[in-house]
Amino acid sequence: MTDNSAFIRMLYDAFGRGDVQTILDNVDPAIEWVSNINGDTVPWGGKRSGKAGVASFFQALAENLDFEVFAPHQFLDAGEAVTVLGRTRARFKTGGHGLFDSEWVHIFTIASGKLTRFQEFYDTAATELARAA
Repeated sequence: MTDNSAFIRMLYDAFGRGDVQTILDNVDPAIEWVSNINGDTVPWGGKRSGKAGVASFFQALAENLDFEVFAPHQFLDAGEAVTVLGRTRARFKTGGHGLFDSEWVHIFTIASGKLTRFQEFYDTAATELARAA
């Protein structure tokens, strides 16, 4: 059995290095990528699909946020699904440069060694308030 938690940890490490290409190399071409925040309110929000959609998610993060903390804390491996609990503290680069601090949950689905689905849940109200600040 593959250690999917180690696979997901590797992807978080890549993100921490700014290595989005490693993430893109490990997603299924038909991946579904979902953020629970409204895409009309926050640029990386909403639903995306495919590698181009995942790339646009990370581009929106890079263009809009300066991360002070991005910390996955707990990895819960359930075979094809890995749930990660963590925390983000980030400041918007645009607008009033508002700061938000939110715990989050990321749920990854893995099949045949590739990510097939990602869904995140975090404090959307805090993020929207920080963007408006």
